[in-house]
Amino acid sequence: MQKLIPEWPLLTSIIAVVAGYSLEHLWLGNGQLLAGLVTVALVLIIIGAAMRVANHAEVLAEKVGDPYGTMILTLSAVLVEVMILIIMMNNEHSPTLGRDTIYSAVMLDMNGIIGLAALLGGFKHGEQVYNDDSSKSYVVMILTAMGVTMVLPRMLPETNWVEFSIFNIAAMVVLYGVFLRMQTGPHSYFFAYNYPDKRKPKQKKLDQQGGAAGAEPHHQAPANLWWSIIVLIVGVVLTGLLAEVMSTGMSVSTKGLPLPPLFVAVVVALISASPEILTALRAALANRMQSVINIALGASLSTVVLTVPVIELISLIQGERIVMALDPLQMTMVGLTLIVAAINLNDGETNAIEGMTHFVLFATFVMLAVMGV
Repeated sequence: MQKLIPEWPLLTSIIAVVAGYSLEHLWLGNGQLLAGLVTVALVLIIIGAAMRVANHAEVLAEKVGDPYGTMILTLSAVLVEVMILIIMMNNEHSPTLGRDTIYSAVMLDMNGIIGLAALLGGFKHGEQVYNDDSSKSYVVMILTAMGVTMVLPRMLPETNWVEFSIFNIAAMVVLYGVFLRMQTGPHSYFFAYNYPDKRKPKQKKLDQQGGAAGAEPHHQAPANLWWSIIVLIVGVVLTGLLAEVMSTGMSVSTKGLPLPPLFVAVVVALISASPEILTALRAALANRMQSVINIALGASLSTVVLTVPVIELISLIQGERIVMALDPLQMTMVGLTLIVAAINLNDGETNAIEGMTHFVLFATFVMLAVMGV
């Protein structure tokens, strides 16, 4: 029971799955208002489930340490995003939903998370340090991945989309494979930062001697690690089931409403990024900017290089091209974001001014999305 009490969001998700599927004809057949209220509730429940997934990913992350820890965090979030996106694409039948979701996720991660974290952390701690090798590696790989998969297709003739889709799949798999090899192999120090140990001398001595103060936290015990792995898997499955119900409800409740074109894409991106936002803000307020960089930029990179091959593969299987090329306004926003990131994140220190520049870009993204352009 002690283990189940903190998992109430997942228990709520189980109830929502059963009720959502068994009572689907009731809440979908009694007007848009009821369907909309249920859909909003489902979105909140999915966010709660995603946060529990992220919480258990954090337990695993603490056990293995950086860079493996943040890799687990970002991959779990991207897995949830890809799963929800595939379900939504299947129900929405929108040729640009995949592209818009990736674009929204990158704006949210690189501008929203980094902007807010550096802004709040800068006000509290002043300049916050991190390993600039990580930020440089991330930014150049994001630039390459988005340039190849989401900018070049805009210039290519329609007749060559199959060949280029196959190339994109292969290129992104190789790119991410090399990145993981670098992140977990000989260049793992690129993605870590040795913060000074601020414990008191007596506490350090007890820890070194393996005394009571140095005992491992209870959540790192092997039994609880297995519990975290099991709950993480269950959470991902529940998120997928809830996403199917939510997708149907969203289609019914938004039909005929004058919503911005990016509405669904932003919802999907926000669901997957919500746990990352809280984790990154906690890290920034604790003066651990390296974790913020790894989470925000790692999530952006993983979103592009893992989501694009999945969408391209679906496109090839269906024999119908799915639009991945950014439109001119999106290209401009991505270009501005990467230029600002390349300048701000190349010196190993962040401050409130740098955070504000990214947050202004995020606010611009939100404004453009609301305007529907």
